[in-house]
Amino acid sequence: MKKPVVDYRTFRLSKINQPEFRHLLFLLGWVGYFALYFLTENLIPHSRCYPVHSKLDDIIPFCEIFVIPYVGWYLLIVGSLLYFALYNPDNFKNMMKFIIVTQVVAMAIYIIFPNRQDLRPAEFPRDNIFTDIVGLLYTFDTSTCVCPSLHVAYSIGIASTWLKERSASKWGKVLITVFCFLVCISVAFVKQHSVVDIYAAIPVCLLAEWIAFGKNYWLPRIKAKKG
Repeated sequence: MKKPVVDYRTFRLSKINQPEFRHLLFLLGWVGYFALYFLTENLIPHSRCYPVHSKLDDIIPFCEIFVIPYVGWYLLIVGSLLYFALYNPDNFKNMMKFIIVTQVVAMAIYIIFPNRQDLRPAEFPRDNIFTDIVGLLYTFDTSTCVCPSLHVAYSIGIASTWLKERSASKWGKVLITVFCFLVCISVAFVKQHSVVDIYAAIPVCLLAEWIAFGKNYWLPRIKAKKG
């Protein structure tokens, strides 16, 4: 088993500013996100939200099996952060930078341009464990503040980080990238997001990619090509 590069057994809150543990400060981004999530979900009424819709949404069928990658996304975030915290703190910081940028931009859009989707089926076409999970999902994951999709934005950021991870195997990168793709399309199949929400996440991710990786990853490659 690979040895972690950071010994967290010695971690104390009083040591958070030490170089060895300073990357953990990026986790505060989640505190800000959940605070803004609570405010946007509770202070912006449904009636003020602009409905987001695309003709593709009417073509894409409801398919409850896609709730597996949709819910697996939560484990993907936790697992990726845990791996990078243990074995590559620099990529931990990069991934968190990517996530924080997408959080800030998305929350700003939700406040300036409140939006919602009205795509959820009035009743499920089938009755099985997957529709039960989707029904449970609908009770706590509302249909407001959806464009751009953070499910999509985070998934792109996670895939981008893993693709740059030298310790990951080729097949590991392929599997994670495929899973992230399934997450991105799952949002439309479980009717949690419009296709527009997927498209809208792409420019946000391009900005986050440049802020998180531009200086240390893309700029050296651009300069090398020019040279």
